[in-house]
Amino acid sequence: MVLIVKGENNLNMMVGMHIMEGFLPVSWAGIWTAVALPFIILSIGKIRNLTRDNPRIMLLIAFAGAYTFVLSSLKLPSVTGSCSHPTGMGLGAILFGPMVMVVIGLIVLLFQALLLAHGGITTLGANVFSMGIVGPFVSYGLWVWLGKIGLNRGWRIFLASSLGGLATYVITALQLALAHPAAGGGFAFSALKFLSVFAITQIPISIAEGFLTVLVMNLLFSYSKAEMNSLGFHES
Repeated sequence: MVLIVKGENNLNMMVGMHIMEGFLPVSWAGIWTAVALPFIILSIGKIRNLTRDNPRIMLLIAFAGAYTFVLSSLKLPSVTGSCSHPTGMGLGAILFGPMVMVVIGLIVLLFQALLLAHGGITTLGANVFSMGIVGPFVSYGLWVWLGKIGLNRGWRIFLASSLGGLATYVITALQLALAHPAAGGGFAFSALKFLSVFAITQIPISIAEGFLTVLVMNLLFSYSKAEMNSLGFHES
C-alpha cells in the first residue's frame, strides 16, 4: 500500500506498503535487516532439505512464488487516494510451513524493488520481516491451531490466509511508527494513525485474498494430487 501521511512538520511523507526506499532511517533499516537475516539463512536450508527429499515439490514452491509475486504486485485503487495490494503469502505458508516462505518473500520483494519500484533495497529487511516472516508464521500458526479445534479445511484456509495477510500490515504500521513517532503522542499516536489508515483498505483486501486462496487450494487438490499428498494433504 502507498499512502500520504501529513507529518507534524507539515511535510507530506509517502509511505509504501511495502515500505518505500529511503523512508526508514539507516539505524532502523539495519536493525530489521539483522533481524531478518537468520530467518533467511534457515529458510535456504529448509528449502534445500525439502527439495532434496522430494524434488517434485519444487514445482509447487515455484507456483507459490509466482502466486505471491502476482498478488503482491497488484496495486488496487484505495479510498485513501493511493493504492493497496494483497500479499499472497498465506498459500505457501499453508503448503510448506512458514520457513520456506522467507526466501520466497525475499525474492519477490527484491524483484519488485528492482523492476517495479515497489518497496526498496535499504528497506528490504523490514519488508521481509513483515511480509516474509510475520505473515507466514501467523498464517501457519492459525492453520495448525484451527485444525486442532476441528474447523473444516475451507474455513482454516480462509482465516489463515486472511489474518496472515492482515498481520503483515499491522507489523508494517508498527515499523513505521517506531521509525517516525509523532511529535505529540509519540509511538502510540503514530501507530494508531498508520493502523487506522491501513485498515480502510487492507481488511477487505485480506478477506478477498482469503477467498482466493481457498479457490486456489481447491484447484491444487484437483490437479496436483500427488504433490499435495506428498506434503501430507488429503482431500478429506
